[in-house]
Amino acid sequence: MKLLATALTFLSLVSAQSNALTNEQSQAKIKGIELYNQHKAVSAIEILQIAAEGGDDEALYYLGESIRKNNRYMTHEARKAYEESAKKGNIYSMIRLGGADQDLCVTMNNCSSSEQSPKDWMDKAKNLATDQASHGDAESMYLLWEITGNDEWIEKSAEKGFALAQFRLATKYQEGGGMFLLPSSRSDEIEKWMKAAAENGYPPAMMGFAATRIEKADLSSFRKWNEKAAASGYASAVFGYASYIGEAEPKYGFESDPVKSYALLSNLLELDGGGNVINNVNDVLPEVEKNLSKEQLEKAKELAKTWKATHPPLSFFPDKLGY
Repeated sequence: MKLLATALTFLSLVSAQSNALTNEQSQAKIKGIELYNQHKAVSAIEILQIAAEGGDDEALYYLGESIRKNNRYMTHEARKAYEESAKKGNIYSMIRLGGADQDLCVTMNNCSSSEQSPKDWMDKAKNLATDQASHGDAESMYLLWEITGNDEWIEKSAEKGFALAQFRLATKYQEGGGMFLLPSSRSDEIEKWMKAAAENGYPPAMMGFAATRIEKADLSSFRKWNEKAAASGYASAVFGYASYIGEAEPKYGFESDPVKSYALLSNLLELDGGGNVINNVNDVLPEVEKNLSKEQLEKAKELAKTWKATHPPLSFFPDKLGY
C-alpha cells in the first residue's frame, strides 16, 4: 500500500495549493493527469477541462500542457489555461509562460497576446520560488534550478530530499556534468543520488538504480528494483519485467512465469497514445501467448484484471516541465 500511495503521488503531482473541487472535478483531474502521463494528451483535454472549471491550478497547468503538446505550440487556449493557473500561484505555469518567447508560435508568427511579457512571468516564477525555497521547500529549490540553471539549487533540493532533483542530479553526473577528481567519485555520486531517488519512490530512478546494480553484478538488487518499478506502474519497467519472466530461461535470475508475463504485457496494450512500449509489446506478447495452454491464458486474463485493480495506473512518468 505504501508503494501504491507513493506512485500515485508522482502520477497525479497534486499541488498543495490545489483548490477545493467537487468529487466529479477531483476524479476528472486524476483521470486527466493519468491520461496525460500515458502520452494521451488528446484524450486528456476534455477530461481536464472539467477539473479546470473548478479553478484548480494543477488541472489548468495540465490542460495547458495537453493542448500545447497536441498542437505542438502554445495556442490561445493553452496560454489562457497557463495564465489562469499562474494567477493562482502555479510556478510551473509561470515558467511555461516565461519561455513563450521561444515557442514554435514565434517561428509561425501566430502567438496569441499575453497578459504579461515572458520576462515578467519568469520574474514572478523566480520570486515566488525564491520565497518558498527560503522556507525550506525542496521542490521550489528544484524549480529555481530550472529557472536559473544554477547547480547550487538542484544540489540543495536533492539534499532536502526532493526525489526528482536527486534523479536529475544523478543523470546530470552520468552525462558528464559536475567536477570529479576520480572516475570512481563520479560513479559513487551517481549511485548515491539514484538510490536516494529510488528509495523516495521515483520509478525512473528505481530503474536507474537497478542499472547500477547490473554494473556491480548485484542481480538480487537488480531484480528487486525492477519489480518495484514495475509495481509502481512505470510502463518501461513493466515491459522489461514482464519480458524477462515470460522467457523459458529468464535473464538475471528471474523465475519464469509466462502467465504473469502475459497478464502484464496485455495490460500495456492500453498505452496506445504514444511511446514505443506498445510496439515492443506487439512483438513480445504473441511469443508468450503461443506457449500458454487455454487454462493458463484464462488465468492470465484474470490476473491482468486483478493487477490493474490493485496497482497504480500505467505511466511513462514524463518530466513535468519536459517538452
